[in-house]
Amino acid sequence: MEATARAHTNIALIKYWGKRDEKLFLPMNSSLSITLDKFYTTTKVVFDPALKADRFFLNGKPAGAAETAKISRFMDKIRDFAGAKWYAVIESENEVPTAAGLASSASGMAALAAAAVKALGLQVDGRTLSKLARQGSGSACRSIYGGFVEWQKGEKADGSDSYAVPLLGRDDWELSILSCLLESKQKKISSREGMKRTVETSPFYAGWLETVEKDLAAAKSAIARRDFALLGRILEANALKMHATTLGADPPFLYWQSATLDVMREVELLRERGIEAYFTIDAGPNVKVLCGRKDEEAVRETLAAIPGVQRVFICHPGPGVSYGPY
Repeated sequence: MEATARAHTNIALIKYWGKRDEKLFLPMNSSLSITLDKFYTTTKVVFDPALKADRFFLNGKPAGAAETAKISRFMDKIRDFAGAKWYAVIESENEVPTAAGLASSASGMAALAAAAVKALGLQVDGRTLSKLARQGSGSACRSIYGGFVEWQKGEKADGSDSYAVPLLGRDDWELSILSCLLESKQKKISSREGMKRTVETSPFYAGWLETVEKDLAAAKSAIARRDFALLGRILEANALKMHATTLGADPPFLYWQSATLDVMREVELLRERGIEAYFTIDAGPNVKVLCGRKDEEAVRETLAAIPGVQRVFICHPGPGVSYGPY
């Protein structure tokens, strides 16, 4: 009773920001993402009837009590789904800078869901696996698929209609996504805490909900037409609106650093020089920049020269969940 799965992280082009149900990870709005080839999590799950509790190892080391408890709670949901009672040894190797705005929880929970279900001998479709992964981390539901992915928020209280669907395959549009790593230490305010505070206290949040579905429809149209300029304008505006909601929270907070603003300004200057590039920022200081394949090296060199930028990773659209051995 064991299996190994790999899932890649994703970045949201139309942001998921706010939950209508904290326990089931049901979002206030639908979202749209692109899966990345560079960053991923590989997880092995071994169920053992002799175990009295789950054991979790991250990057070869035993995880702390809080992280293990979080993983075990998610495993309980998978056990309930499968009608199983066994505990497991879980070994995850994370090729993502953890908690630095690069969605490590998405790849981690997607890989864990896929490995655990397969280890239990279950055959499930992508929609079912997406709904399971969502209950570990909301954005994990999108990492089940490669390329461009939409997470449909759903309306039902039980979450049965809240899952991700693929929009465009990884090889159907040759874009580059450059990830600027500004800070690798853990964030002071997690995405989960930031969402909750914003939904409950920010007067700007109502404005976010009024416009985000329009952003989603426009982004889907741009993707269908391969209109990069339109998609870029939409994703930049959507990211800025999301981060604006945090400034209205009580107490207010901001994920950006000074280098975040420097990267944003440099992207604007790239466009003034005739290079189409657009930025987006998730719940962290790091900036992701989209451009055409032909411009990726020029954009990388420009971003890498900015003080405060530690590294620039060139990524492309990545694959969905796969199964080992690797």
